[in-house]
Amino acid sequence: MAITIKLNSHCINDLDLSPVQTRIDQWLTEGAIANYEQQLGFEFSYPRQPDDPREWSEIPEIRLWFIRLDVQYPWLPFLLDWKAGELARYTAMLVPHQFNRTEGIQYNPEALEIFVMQKVFVLNNWLQQIGLPNQSRLKSMAKMLGYELDDTLFDLMFPPKRT
Repeated sequence: MAITIKLNSHCINDLDLSPVQTRIDQWLTEGAIANYEQQLGFEFSYPRQPDDPREWSEIPEIRLWFIRLDVQYPWLPFLLDWKAGELARYTAMLVPHQFNRTEGIQYNPEALEIFVMQKVFVLNNWLQQIGLPNQSRLKSMAKMLGYELDDTLFDLMFPPKRT
């Protein structure tokens, strides 16, 4: 079941994360964060001119809010509803990109690669901390963003223990 967090201009302009913090902190306190994997989405109520052609990720105030959110919860992609496009939108908030009418969003390739690898390392550590299997989750996330993770990367992240 999808969970939608509504963001209004007050939250965005004041960099107020409380609508998200309230939910996530409750899930963390209850030890139930894993129950909300890939269920979170965002709905915007932000004033724009009717002829404003920009996507949400092209509005500086909204991008700044998401940058702050990412600092607070760097493992948030775990919760985002990937099937509904929330991972792609979240990535667009944090990675330089352009929109093409025929091809859709086009991320800066180097920036996207850095973003994907940073999220892989962050999520790997976080998933280990909460005791969830991580390899298939990380491979799936990377694949959603156009990357294939080789098993040798996981060998590097999980070297055999030396005795």
